[in-house]
Amino acid sequence: MRKDNPSRGLSEKGVRRMEALLQAQWGTVARKPALRPLDELILTILSQNTNDQNSGRAFRALRHRWHNWDEVLKAPLGEIEETIQEGGLAHIKAGRIQAILEQIHQERGALGLDFLKTLSDRKAWDYLMRFKGVGPKTAACVILFSLNRSAFPVDTHVHRVVGRVIDADERISPAQMQEELQKLVPPGLTYSFHLHLVRHGRLICRARNPLCERCKLLVLCLYGKQVTRARSQSS
Repeated sequence: MRKDNPSRGLSEKGVRRMEALLQAQWGTVARKPALRPLDELILTILSQNTNDQNSGRAFRALRHRWHNWDEVLKAPLGEIEETIQEGGLAHIKAGRIQAILEQIHQERGALGLDFLKTLSDRKAWDYLMRFKGVGPKTAACVILFSLNRSAFPVDTHVHRVVGRVIDADERISPAQMQEELQKLVPPGLTYSFHLHLVRHGRLICRARNPLCERCKLLVLCLYGKQVTRARSQSS
């Protein structure tokens, strides 16, 4: 996934090997019950630029204060900001959420995205990408987690882990990496591979002081081999 050829260094075979190593490190992934598409969309917006713990608290606070999305649509913007404060960037996210709810209501006469289940992956993707504040990662999260389709979101953890393993050019954006991985990751592996990479990025392949010596991906990872070599020479 280098600048001259983004997919160089990664293949479907390589993806399968990475997933096997991650499964050996973390075990199998159990699929959680899916949220409805509109719930997943709003939860994912709340997760932007924060961690799952904070975004989860903000989402639960939103659902506790108002019984349905119609009430959120009609609520004063300042009250929404106050309610989702724990999720960070509350001013931006509150405005985005209410604008999306307004757009859906104007276009469809009611609030809900369950109709996405009847669309093809491409049409569902195109619909979600129309909303301001919804990028490739957010759209892919709705398609993967709520529609149970084979999209592949690339967040900061996935971007870092995969980039290090294949020694990717740092200028390769998450959106570019996502486009390539959606072509390479087999449909049956999208859910587990994504969640394994996220967990691995949080606990092992950290942005600072990665625990390369404890990493099952070290046998493949060009970055990790350089780090462990440098550590052994300095010790």
